[in-house]
Amino acid sequence: MKIAQIAPIWYAIPPKGYGGIEYVVHCITRGLVEKGYDVTLFASGDSETKAKLISAYDVAPSELIGQTFPDLVHVMQAYLKSDEFDIIHDHSGIIGPVIGAFADVPVIHTLHGPATDDARSFYGKLKDRIYFNGISDFQRERFGDLNFVGTIYNGIEVDKYEFNDEKEDFMFFLGRMNPEKGAHVALEVAKKTGKKLVMVSKMTEPHEKAYFEKEVKHLLAPNVELMGEVDTETKIELFKKASCFLFPIQWPEPFGLVMAEAMSCGTPVLAVNNGSVPEIIAHGKTGFICDTTEDMVEALKKVDQIQPADCRRHVEENFSTARMVERYIEAYTRILEKEGKSNKVAKAA
Repeated sequence: MKIAQIAPIWYAIPPKGYGGIEYVVHCITRGLVEKGYDVTLFASGDSETKAKLISAYDVAPSELIGQTFPDLVHVMQAYLKSDEFDIIHDHSGIIGPVIGAFADVPVIHTLHGPATDDARSFYGKLKDRIYFNGISDFQRERFGDLNFVGTIYNGIEVDKYEFNDEKEDFMFFLGRMNPEKGAHVALEVAKKTGKKLVMVSKMTEPHEKAYFEKEVKHLLAPNVELMGEVDTETKIELFKKASCFLFPIQWPEPFGLVMAEAMSCGTPVLAVNNGSVPEIIAHGKTGFICDTTEDMVEALKKVDQIQPADCRRHVEENFSTARMVERYIEAYTRILEKEGKSNKVAKAA
């Protein structure tokens, strides 16, 4: 089975800092290669992978994020080689699936974003031409009648997240500096409780800076430590030492990889009840699902009731790379069987 993985072009694989989708693509690609599959990764040239790497850009064009032509050049390079593969797994933006709808091999597109009205309308026009995967049941239900192969949760490399059951007395927040991630809510919790809050937040784009100036800056206090983007090692250190992780999401989050990262380190999550949150957190066992800021303040009083080992076990059983890769292989196999390519399935087996 020859498999193509199309990553977003904006950040290298694996990402050095910000880049949740890029990290998931890295995990899938690595897992498939380790199982002996013939994998080609389409990503920027500064990516690191054991798969065959094909790049339209030597360095990830992060400064051009959101622009049309870099994305178009990137995905065109992949689809022009479509006849070299048995199946293409596309993680890119909206341009990739459009081209994939006319490919001569089956394409599966993982939906990494929310089911907005525009997204539902767009993907609905492709529903009979490519296959889709949802990263949560919540997201899948919101997208409605697409050609879904199922719900396959994102996974993390659990072994790389050091487990720690001895916590320090601080809360941790990690997310982009925008209203949807709820930095202002995390700061309200810190204000109401007086507890130390460590915040790691990407703040490079104009709208992120504008939100910080208008909604966040005035809430900063001596008990808040604000950091910019950090490397993976620093992020994991903070995850494993924090007494809890705050996830005050203000939008219908399709998955929320950071929740799995925190729990993998044995750190309970306090999250707002939105999007996929009820699917990721086992309420009362690996964290608490809250409806209001006041609920989150009250939940902080019960954090020490959560057993770190239960958090870790929950991730190992549900959100590991091994589980994710296993389920994608099953999905690829079902697609190839449906497409009448049973010889490829036999080889994969």
